[in-house]
Amino acid sequence: MSRSVLETCFEMSRPGRRGADVPACEAPPCPYAIPQGMRDETPLALPELSEVDVVRHYTALSRRNHGVDNGFYPLGSCTMKYNPRMNEQAASYFAKLHPLLSQKDMQGALHLCYDLQNALCEITGMDAMTLQPAAGAHGELTGLLLIRAYFQKRGELAQRRKMLVPDSAHGTNPASAAMAGFTVAVVPSAPDGGVDLEALRAMAGPDTAGLMLTNPNTLGLFERNIEAVAEIVHGAGGLLYYDGANLNAVMGISRPGDMGFDVVHLNLHKSFSTPHGGGGPGAGPVGCKQALAPFLPRPTVTYEGGRYTLKMDLPDTIGKVRAFYGNFGVCVKAMAYLLKLGCDGLRQASETAVLNANYVMARLKHAYRVDFDRPCMHEFVLSTANIHGLTATDVAKGIIDHGMHPPTVYFPLIVHEAMMIEPTETEGKETLDAFCDAMLALAAEAREDVAALSRYPVTTPCGRPDQTLAARKPKVRD
Repeated sequence: MSRSVLETCFEMSRPGRRGADVPACEAPPCPYAIPQGMRDETPLALPELSEVDVVRHYTALSRRNHGVDNGFYPLGSCTMKYNPRMNEQAASYFAKLHPLLSQKDMQGALHLCYDLQNALCEITGMDAMTLQPAAGAHGELTGLLLIRAYFQKRGELAQRRKMLVPDSAHGTNPASAAMAGFTVAVVPSAPDGGVDLEALRAMAGPDTAGLMLTNPNTLGLFERNIEAVAEIVHGAGGLLYYDGANLNAVMGISRPGDMGFDVVHLNLHKSFSTPHGGGGPGAGPVGCKQALAPFLPRPTVTYEGGRYTLKMDLPDTIGKVRAFYGNFGVCVKAMAYLLKLGCDGLRQASETAVLNANYVMARLKHAYRVDFDRPCMHEFVLSTANIHGLTATDVAKGIIDHGMHPPTVYFPLIVHEAMMIEPTETEGKETLDAFCDAMLALAAEAREDVAALSRYPVTTPCGRPDQTLAARKPKVRD
């Protein structure tokens, strides 16, 4: 009789069972051994399993995990697209490269970093780039520290302490601004989902350090007044920061630098081909205009005298933000992705992402509410508020029983019962239709008997928990 997939490795344990034979240690006793009185003689409470038990345990765990390799993953704002295996293979070529090698022995790696920096500058319209930051929020903090250093150098930091952040922004934006020492002021959205220009004009002034903006924004809408936004912020003496979380919609089509942005962070693990969402690690390169370039983290990769070097002599640098030169393997995958797609392929990826999102929205907007009913970019936001008693949680749990990952729910906060859906460019029409059919079926069922949806999911090892109790009294060891 097979064991339940719910059985833990500790429950599977049987005394005396082994999966490996470890030979006795033949080394002489260490003269610097831990003193007897400081040793813990209690045996470790490890499970005792055979090799086949261990294999079956981890295989069962892997089957309980949902990822883009085994199903649709429309997690809005996260860009959970399929990432080609060839990019993983490219990264493996550098797997044994030690970060403490001399620079003459790592010319190939430095060459790759230099070329990637230039490619990302071209894509974003920036003048300089660092690959050091480890992920998006880390990139945000790095970009804001550049802004801080810029105003400090100009003797304006004491005056310019306010960072403007839209009410639809990612939650990391105000957190990063606060960590960088700025005071956060929230800019409301206009009826069309963009920035309220009149409110922005009233808030921007001599105390403004900058505005953090995602374009397209978290509602999946392109900021149509971006030139006016840039004019207002720059007119007040501030700088414009671009959150690159949604770059997947505009790669190869429009550039933040051309929109008026002064500094940008990118998510290589979202837009440029690295699995994430538990798969990690990430990378959050930061690019900037020339005025901010002197403050970039050290070292920077340069090409001087016919060789690539890590330049450390940067008088105005904000210093290191990451060990060595960041998550190099992620950068390799990004470079492989860019070389494979090229300019035309990058644009096609963005256009397909936008097309997929608009197709899904067109099929679902008559069953669910759309607060901002205009063409979206790579993602869009629905609401269950038009179906009495139905919550975004009910739909999210229900879609699990259809074999798909739920969309992002309850974000952005400015939409009641929000569901943010991002299909990505790697999904075919059959998958999109299956998702739409499932969402429409759930909406139809809710209109017949909304209470019925509260039982979902029913196909998973664990049903719907008491979320309040789980948050207040979590049991993480049972």
